[in-house]
Amino acid sequence: MGFILFLILLFVFGFVIGGLARWAVPGPDPMPVWATAALGIGGSIIGGVVARLLIGTAGGLLFAFLGAVLLLILYRHFVQHRPLTGPGARRPPA
Repeated sequence: MGFILFLILLFVFGFVIGGLARWAVPGPDPMPVWATAALGIGGSIIGGVVARLLIGTAGGLLFAFLGAVLLLILYRHFVQHRPLTGPGARRPPA
């Protein structure tokens, strides 16, 4: 029961962080629920590594959020080939 609860909490936490990151970056980013959760989980991992390197301890929600925003910006730039600002940022991905 403990492992299943851990997986559920991991998914919910990832979904919340990924949703906040999608809300913070302007423009449409259509993705399913599982992709939003994966964005949040990946951002948490990146944020944790960066926090460990910079301040020597876990970064918490702030670094998880910043890591998810970074992942979303990189996804938009390299996968969707859309800019972060300007009129091209508001157009839907191709």
